[in-house]
Amino acid sequence: MRQGDAWENNTLATFLEALAAWVDDSPGWYQNFGKDLPAGDDWTFIARALQAAKVYE
Repeated sequence: MRQGDAWENNTLATFLEALAAWVDDSPGWYQNFGKDLPAGDDWTFIARALQAAKVYE
């Protein structure tokens, strides 16, 4: 079994769909955790989005 097979979104199509959904919903995620949504180019945001896309529904 490949490591990616354990992901909820284990195809490119579902991963990209989840990534887009998480980015759209990210203001709520930041609000729920009492954080400010980063402005501009923020690599932490990108890393968080890619990590979330593995399992986001």
